[in-house]
Amino acid sequence: DRDHIKQAAVKAIRDGFTKYTSAAGIPELRQAIAAKLQRENGLPVEASQVVVSCGAKHSLFNTILSLFEEGDEVILPSPYWVTYPEQIKLAGATPVIVPGKPEDSFCLQPEKLAACITPRSKGLILNSPNNPSGAVYRRQTLQAIAELVLENGLWLISDECYEHLTYDGHKHYSIAALGEEIRQRTITVNAVSKAYSMTGWRIGYAAGPREIIDAISSLQSQSTSNPCSIAQKAALAALTGPQDQIADWRKEFDIRRRMMVEGLQDIPGLSCAYPAGAFYVFPDWSRLRGARTPQGRIIDSSGRMAEYLLDEARVALVPGEAFGSDDNLRLSYVTSRTTIQEGLRRLKLALGKLKPRG
Repeated sequence: DRDHIKQAAVKAIRDGFTKYTSAAGIPELRQAIAAKLQRENGLPVEASQVVVSCGAKHSLFNTILSLFEEGDEVILPSPYWVTYPEQIKLAGATPVIVPGKPEDSFCLQPEKLAACITPRSKGLILNSPNNPSGAVYRRQTLQAIAELVLENGLWLISDECYEHLTYDGHKHYSIAALGEEIRQRTITVNAVSKAYSMTGWRIGYAAGPREIIDAISSLQSQSTSNPCSIAQKAALAALTGPQDQIADWRKEFDIRRRMMVEGLQDIPGLSCAYPAGAFYVFPDWSRLRGARTPQGRIIDSSGRMAEYLLDEARVALVPGEAFGSDDNLRLSYVTSRTTIQEGLRRLKLALGKLKPRG
């Protein structure tokens, strides 16, 4: 169902479209991204306000380097994607972690944001739908956050890579679409990786105020130059071609999401809420903290738990400590239903072998 994307890449090769392009991306792709942002996100941006990079991670890195420097504080709600704090530190800035609570669906609450703003605060990174928790911010929460951003002169980076994957009536909102003022303080980051299953093609993009996009383009010009010319043609085909597969994938992911959550809820010692978006579950394992493995090792961190499950059950997952939330574990349901069922069986068996603390 992605043949038109592959064929666009093949045609680019056959046509000899294998040379350097503009560092910020080919004009037709930038225009297609601008049209997508207007059509789907309500963002009235022009092609000159878009820069194409080598994946969303690259877009985020360029944005962070362009906006922040030593002495700046960047507010980062947890759980967060593992790369955010490291990129902030590479820019010389300091990540200020604001822990999220399960009862708030791990969403940053406006009063928590207000409490951590200092004279050194320069920016805020939001990720909705969220990796790893699957949290999706409601419009009224985004509106309150936008008001605080404007009141305090912050820059806002909005990572929206999982925008098409929401469930149970939840809806994705682009915070930059809430008004002209917040749009002038927001850099929206996205990619073709998740919506079109094009992770290896490495095409992401950032859109925002022209002076910031120009700075990002200049930085990119002196580091990586343009993203792959062939992948840019494939991304153009993805954005301008049929979009039916997105809805089909979302339906299938929803089935797998329910399978995963129901299976985890059936395992003693774990609790797991239904994620509102993305394709991860983020179960809480804290009731098992301090338990001993059959070999006598104490499970005192999510990292130790992940190691145990890898060794004992041959199940790979990511410890929550990597995302700033040690009471949790992250699993992905981007795999077959059969694999999910087998993984849940192995998890239940392995966790049943732990000896309670005490």
